[in-house]
Amino acid sequence: MAQLEEDAANFEGLARDVAQWSSQFQAELKNRPVAASTGRGLPKRMLALNGNGARSAFDDFTAHIAPQLSASAGPRYLGFVTGGATPASIMADWLVAATDQNVAAPGDSIATEVELQAASWLLELFELPSSFEGILTSGATASNVLGALCARQHAGSQQNLDIAKAGLSGSEIEVFAATPHASMQKAFSFSGLGRDAITFVPCLPNSEKMDTNALKSMLKQSKSKGKIVVASAGTVTGTDFDDLREISKLCKIHKAWLHVDGAFGLFARLMPSCKHWTEGIELADSITADAHKWLNVPYDCGIFFCKHPKILQQTCSVAAPYLDIDNTLPAFMDRGIENSRRFRALPVWMSLLAYGKNGYQQLVEKNCAQALALAKWISDSNDYELLVECKLNVVVFRPVGSRDKEVKIALKKINSTGKVYMTPGIWQGEAAIRAAFSNWQTSMKDVKIVCNALKSLTGKDLV
Repeated sequence: MAQLEEDAANFEGLARDVAQWSSQFQAELKNRPVAASTGRGLPKRMLALNGNGARSAFDDFTAHIAPQLSASAGPRYLGFVTGGATPASIMADWLVAATDQNVAAPGDSIATEVELQAASWLLELFELPSSFEGILTSGATASNVLGALCARQHAGSQQNLDIAKAGLSGSEIEVFAATPHASMQKAFSFSGLGRDAITFVPCLPNSEKMDTNALKSMLKQSKSKGKIVVASAGTVTGTDFDDLREISKLCKIHKAWLHVDGAFGLFARLMPSCKHWTEGIELADSITADAHKWLNVPYDCGIFFCKHPKILQQTCSVAAPYLDIDNTLPAFMDRGIENSRRFRALPVWMSLLAYGKNGYQQLVEKNCAQALALAKWISDSNDYELLVECKLNVVVFRPVGSRDKEVKIALKKINSTGKVYMTPGIWQGEAAIRAAFSNWQTSMKDVKIVCNALKSLTGKDLV
């Protein structure tokens, strides 16, 4: 205890040093190698019997861990769909740790009201109707799990079953999806329905977009009493948007739950020229999005919108006497996976307050212009080929004439330059390289650096 008391007495100085280090790390992101590849690892040590305090631990962090961290928060980390962290959201995240609120239930702090307001602002940001209610999750995977669980509960209710209470026994549920994200398949695994519950709907030619005529036929032929349709607002590779208006009509006819995975594609609604891609999303039963992608708040933060809060409550409610707190506000532990919940709404709230709708619209438009610039450079290149039109913020390409094994080698060499980091993809069954723009710090100067890195690896250098 003496060491804890000493650290508490010196906390102001410790906090100042950590803030200074964090500021320096942010300032160096543009010049830092994008992927950390030192390969040193951590020194092998036994757990100390007596600790040496926070100062010593921080010194250990700066010596052994800090040099091996990637610049994933920086402007040229184009892997997955990884946003950065806005200054306001970083400040808020520090405050989250310092205040350490447990947003399980209301009654002892304003944290629940902050999350409700943040969710309301997100609905305004995306121009979604107030008939949806929102909750912040640990990410799109958790949001997709909630979508699967709510859909399962709805399908059970059509068979006079309370699946959350009694389980899946006796239920019949079929899931329809064209290009579900891997996390969606994981969600159905968690839900007890299993990955094999998914009936794959054909896509339109040279696309990841669902063939709605095929869906119409498959729903009509289905003998299952319960039906779930998973649609995409921005598929992971082709950035294709399903025809949500037509799909919602079919779901209404067949009493199917419609869940839309819009992890990053939902942000297309911020651009007037692209908003029509998500027409009909307001008719969905549930929607997934990610705040630690294009909203640029720190990990981890996902978004789940649901039009049926009673079903969400049935699915997630917690029954325990010590949790029976009399309050008119919702208890988020009854609407999400976790009972103990981090105050992750604060970075969302502070970022939205700091930058507003126009700020995020400009961010999305800027990233899309950068992706388009890279796609044009690749199209004009003699060494690379663009595999699919760049529609939003994702660029999919490969070296000209390369085989799948050579694409992987090329990607490794591109990332080893330290100038950029990209991730693999699959397009029409063939290996590809995928670059996604979603960081507020990225500029056209960074695009030029990426193009120069690609240009430096040409011909035989690529494979």
